[in-house]
Amino acid sequence: MWAAIGVIAEKGAAAARMSDIAARAGMSTGHILYHFGKKDRLLLEVLAWSQADLWTRFQEAADRAASPDEKLDLFVRFYLPRRQGDERYALWTQVLAQRHDEAGRKILTELLDGWDERLEAILREGRDSGHFTDVDLPEFTVRAVAMLSGLSEDVMFGRSRWQQASAHAFALSALRRELRPAGRG
Repeated sequence: MWAAIGVIAEKGAAAARMSDIAARAGMSTGHILYHFGKKDRLLLEVLAWSQADLWTRFQEAADRAASPDEKLDLFVRFYLPRRQGDERYALWTQVLAQRHDEAGRKILTELLDGWDERLEAILREGRDSGHFTDVDLPEFTVRAVAMLSGLSEDVMFGRSRWQQASAHAFALSALRRELRPAGRG
């Protein structure tokens, strides 16, 4: 799967060939085709695998976090691309740019909903423990994820404003400002 992520990040989904991925993985093209069939299916499977890996690492880190605020920090850190050209995020942009059949849309919806569900769980825990103010969870989640997605595009594009400033710090500050309970400075 890492071979596919690397090839897609380098060449883009449209230019990536099954033979390129097979060569990178040290396999035959026939072997790749046998397991995945079409390239569209391979891209979705690679994205799903990548997200499962990322969510596992996020959950391991979140389980060690001492507070909902630390979990929110981790969520932002795991959501945003690490740098311009981040392979995982490049894969997302490549896959989202393609047309998908109903099965493909279902997979993508489940992956996107996974982010929302994780954020809502953090917000609920923070609200219930008094760390965060009471917000409309679905509405706040939509706005937060939209902001993070926009920041992610900026980072991937290489916008100069993020060369000196931290998109992570910006996002976390904005979220914390809205979630701060009344009376806490």
